[in-house]
Amino acid sequence: MNKSISLKTLLSEPGNTLDRQLSLFAIVSLGILESLSNGLMSAADSVRYFFNAENCLFVHQALGETIAEEVMSHGVQLPDLFEALPTETAQREFHRELATIRSLCLKLLEEERVAA
Repeated sequence: MNKSISLKTLLSEPGNTLDRQLSLFAIVSLGILESLSNGLMSAADSVRYFFNAENCLFVHQALGETIAEEVMSHGVQLPDLFEALPTETAQREFHRELATIRSLCLKLLEEERVAA
């Protein structure tokens, strides 16, 4: 992957409702989590390609959904775990953070399903 994923481009298709944008956001986020879980993407790569400032700002301004903002907040901090903690502890916390993000994404999808 050479280029970052632009949530603004991906989610701003004309006619997309906020619910659809949140669902797409959750699905893309789950894909990033899968890549992280399987070692296909590093924590640093995830920030470079997805959990970056541009996407965080878009989520805050355009989506304005607390849960989506929490997803981005947890994602942005993933590389810090490996800088601040011993390797074994960092790895354990990394998987705990991935589980938290996954739970938040599933919550977004569930809310969309209930609203439909």
